[in-house]
Amino acid sequence: MEPPQYDPERAVIPSPAQLRDIRTAGDDRFLLIADLMSGCGMRNGAAFAVNLNNLVADDVYRITEQVNQTTKTYGRLKHRKPTDYRDVPLPARIRETIEWYADKHGTVDGYLLRHPQDPTKPYLVYYLQNQWQRIKRADEVNIPDGMVIYSLRHFFASNCLTNGIPITDVAEWMGHKSLDITFKIYRHLMPGSIGKAAKILDVGLAS
Repeated sequence: MEPPQYDPERAVIPSPAQLRDIRTAGDDRFLLIADLMSGCGMRNGAAFAVNLNNLVADDVYRITEQVNQTTKTYGRLKHRKPTDYRDVPLPARIRETIEWYADKHGTVDGYLLRHPQDPTKPYLVYYLQNQWQRIKRADEVNIPDGMVIYSLRHFFASNCLTNGIPITDVAEWMGHKSLDITFKIYRHLMPGSIGKAAKILDVGLAS
């Protein structure tokens, strides 16, 4: 038997202008999460577990855990063993956001994001979802149909691939289980994509 084909929906990716407006449309927590997802490619669960101790270099963040939405505790990364981690690029602007947030709001054992009503507990996904819904209802930011919070992570992939960063690196940084997943979602963003190939082939056909 052949496994079912993975057929992802087309990613709706914010433009740089849309991202600029979206990231500042909520509170400080929303801005931090938006920057971590769009700038470092984190899943929201990993962004909720952001920790100052994981700034391992000026331009590298080490993702070691995520908030498990079932257990509501810190746990291993998706598709990883408990001791595994992955290092991702840390753009200067995202590092500045992390340091700004820590200076303004403080940390608990290095963690920046905590439960708003109980700082002994992790930040949970429904707080982010509630903000996203409020932002959409306010209709003050241009959010195209089909755009979801996960689209912030799509922006990271788009920014990498349209600037020629190898898809193998992007797949590793995003924590995809296989390169095939990354390719099927984002291949249209790569230089030398199907669209570009079609134009090149058309030149030969017209000669």
